[in-house]
Amino acid sequence: MAPISTTTEVDRPPEEVFTYVTDPSRFVEWQRNVVSGHMDTDGLSTVGTKCVTTRRIGFAERAVTAEITHIAPPRTWGVRGVDGPIRAIVSVTVDPIDAGRRSRLTIDLDFEGHGIGKLLVSLAVRRQARNEMPTNLRALKDRLENRG
Repeated sequence: MAPISTTTEVDRPPEEVFTYVTDPSRFVEWQRNVVSGHMDTDGLSTVGTKCVTTRRIGFAERAVTAEITHIAPPRTWGVRGVDGPIRAIVSVTVDPIDAGRRSRLTIDLDFEGHGIGKLLVSLAVRRQARNEMPTNLRALKDRLENRG
């Protein structure tokens, strides 16, 4: 199946959008069911750096680890899940518009199921993500455009 692709335009420069959207400690501000997040490094993130996000799944909280697959600030960033039965594959692209005063943000999201995850991805996970992504991007856009 093709990845779930969602795009929005944000009235902020690409550097600001990229920094915000790729900071796991900010995911809780715009992604539904995220409880916390952090990079597993104190230094500069590079390919291979781990990103740990804790999500509320049902009545439980579960930490999931992803690894950066590509990074080219302020344009592209991607991660791939490395643990659990459902592993997200995320690609972020930030394009400058209006001479760099605004940005077009595209997030492509796909899933890889392992074990029972194969069934869950096809039955529920993709549908839920497809429904949540527009809401998540609206929250991200509102957050970025309305900060002081």
